[in-house]
Amino acid sequence: MTIPSSEITGLILAGGRGTRMGTVDKGLQNFRGGPMVMHVIMRLQPQVGEIIINANQNIGPYEGFGFPVWPDQLGGFEGPLAGLQTGLTHCETGYLLTAPCDSPFLPADLAERLGEALAAAEAELAVAVTEEEGRRQPQPVFCLMKSSVLPSLNAFLQDGGRKIDKWYRSLRFVEVLFDDADAFRNINTVDDLRRFEQS
Repeated sequence: MTIPSSEITGLILAGGRGTRMGTVDKGLQNFRGGPMVMHVIMRLQPQVGEIIINANQNIGPYEGFGFPVWPDQLGGFEGPLAGLQTGLTHCETGYLLTAPCDSPFLPADLAERLGEALAAAEAELAVAVTEEEGRRQPQPVFCLMKSSVLPSLNAFLQDGGRKIDKWYRSLRFVEVLFDDADAFRNINTVDDLRRFEQS
């Protein structure tokens, strides 16, 4: 069973401090002719019904892309789970698909493959996994979840939990293996930005 794209909200996580890039806003850094977040939007938009952005700084520039922008409810910079909480709170569809603002190569079939696995396993959350040198590597900020998991996340955060994998392992979850590990590359540093700009 495929989940219709109209039932999925795409959440772009842009709420971090960008410390590894010298505390600049990673999503707004120029990459191959446009802000990095623009590449994420272009890859995500065909897969979802609507898009929202989670950002804790430069709200105006992010609003300039034409999508709602919401800061963390937890006071900012508490990590990706705080962004997920914000996304789920403002999600008006049955499902939320997440991707970070510094992942311009994300798969064009991310929603489709995660959705099929979620439905087949009757799970609450599906997370992308890659494999490099025989080692499985979960990619927890690339996940599709039912919007009904919000109370579970609220309780986890209220108890002081911040680790995304610890939270999703408390749910009915399924891992989905993607062959192309490069599609999940994050651009974290200025060196990464220069290197991938050329490649």
